[in-house]
Amino acid sequence: MLDVVVHAADVQDRDGGQEVLIKLVSWFGRLERIWADGGYAGSFVEEANRVFGRMVEIVKRSDAHKFVVLPKRWIVERPSLG
Repeated sequence: MLDVVVHAADVQDRDGGQEVLIKLVSWFGRLERIWADGGYAGSFVEEANRVFGRMVEIVKRSDAHKFVVLPKRWIVERPSLG
């Protein structure tokens, strides 16, 4: 995990993501690709590419009704806290 930003519940992920991008780009200049869940789809992906020159890849959920480990998403959503 590179950074954590906590927002109020009424802030959408894609809107609050800009603050994270600003910090990541300034701290990790070589960072090229960012994995994110579906909450960041749309304008956030476009802004990350246009303004910050970074590629955001949305990791999509499976439509199946069973547990499936999604590539990269496991890394993003389940960091080790120990």
